[in-house]
Amino acid sequence: MKMFGEKVVNNMSNISKTLAASSLGLVRAFAPVKADNLVDGDAEAGKTKSTVCAACHGMDGNSLNPVWPSIAGQHSKYIKQQLEYFKAGERKNILMSAQAMALSEEDMNDLAAYYASQAATDRQVANPDIVAKGKRLYQGGDNERGIPACIACHGPSGAGNPGVPYPNIGGQHATYVASSLREYAAENDNRSNNATQKMMRDIALKLEPSEIEALASYIQGLK
Repeated sequence: MKMFGEKVVNNMSNISKTLAASSLGLVRAFAPVKADNLVDGDAEAGKTKSTVCAACHGMDGNSLNPVWPSIAGQHSKYIKQQLEYFKAGERKNILMSAQAMALSEEDMNDLAAYYASQAATDRQVANPDIVAKGKRLYQGGDNERGIPACIACHGPSGAGNPGVPYPNIGGQHATYVASSLREYAAENDNRSNNATQKMMRDIALKLEPSEIEALASYIQGLK
């Protein structure tokens, strides 16, 4: 009985270690990455080149106007990808398209490296009146309507995935998130430049206006 008891204890200990390692892996997978080094850019050069960007995105990428996204701590690969889309006309915005046209590949790399290296500041909290609805959709989706859980791509804290790249959306301005979802649902050509964007369009089309507001508010409160 003593030997049997020791085996049970040892087995339970091994299981605990395995679960702990798995949990750590999940935390690392979804943890925000500040300097992800996924582009060959010079952050210091990017800081110098970011002067024009600061008018909308803030001095360090933390936007003070909720209409424009904060990009501090955003994945460098994602930032460069979006700049390339704007430059090529595959993603359209009257302000960003004009700015991106003047950027070289080196400029894009440097800007992406700089903003990825910046820390996102704490932003506004979620609206307590609608946060429960947003949380339910973010974490569980809606199987009956074919709406997948946002957490599947963006992670529990909204940190996304730097390699794919799925953007870091945790703490993003609710105003900007809501306007982006409405833009996806509008079925125009502004956000249909790749498979990921088309996937987002399919999701946004199934969301009710109140659900868009609730999701945006919940995302704003993520840390």
